[in-house]
Amino acid sequence: MWRTIQRVRVSWLTVRGDAERKAGRYEDAERLLNDAVAVREQIGGQDDQLDATLWNAVGVLCKYQARFPEGSRAYLRGLRAARRCFGRRSAAVATYYHNLGGLEHARGRYRRAEPLAREAVTLREAALGSDHPDVARDLAAWGGVLDGLNRHAEAEAAHRRALAIFERTLGPRDLEVAFTQGNLAACLHLQGREPEAVRMAEDATLLLEQRLGATHPELGRALSNLAILRAKCGDRPAAAEAASRAMAILSAALDPDHPGPRETRQTLQRQGLLD
Repeated sequence: MWRTIQRVRVSWLTVRGDAERKAGRYEDAERLLNDAVAVREQIGGQDDQLDATLWNAVGVLCKYQARFPEGSRAYLRGLRAARRCFGRRSAAVATYYHNLGGLEHARGRYRRAEPLAREAVTLREAALGSDHPDVARDLAAWGGVLDGLNRHAEAEAAHRRALAIFERTLGPRDLEVAFTQGNLAACLHLQGREPEAVRMAEDATLLLEQRLGATHPELGRALSNLAILRAKCGDRPAAAEAASRAMAILSAALDPDHPGPRETRQTLQRQGLLD
């Protein structure tokens, strides 16, 4: 009975921690997930299903906090559990390939990320079919990696396929649509198609603000990207306004030690959009 109660507690803490992370409250998320890990260690023994869920949530939070080595260790620990629990060709295992690829992408290690992201698409499509939202998420992630490798035509095809799946299965106002529009805007920018990129980025930013509110760090990141695109098109006043909003949001939402606000400020300063 004690073990069952503690397993439920780990699951509850994991769900709550993941929800706090999605809301941008990273300190609260870390506290809850640290508690989940501590309880899991008290239980002991092998519990692959519990571990597969817990370590994925820990890894995602570490990525958002730029704690990349720690995140990689969490993902690999969860991947081993997921393989034992669900099978090596399962959708659960595809999730870990997706997230490991995303971690390498965030570190700028695109050559390491590409086979991981591609394997996620392959596994997920085999498990769930070609018109599933999770396949679209894998395609979007793979497209981002391909952009990092300067394979922009392939990347655009992946982004557009992902966007079509999301709009068809989740609806045109879903958050996944906004994130994919942002990715596609970046891809178009890398190909020198600035007016198209600005229109796509504006659609993404508006949808993010409607769905997440005016203070979420994801909106801050989107505004930063929009500022750069507007500057490229010569609209300096609108670019400076977006840059100022981006910094205000990121500085308020993220821990002072997080590299995000600092790196964003440096990028926007190089563009002459901030003092």
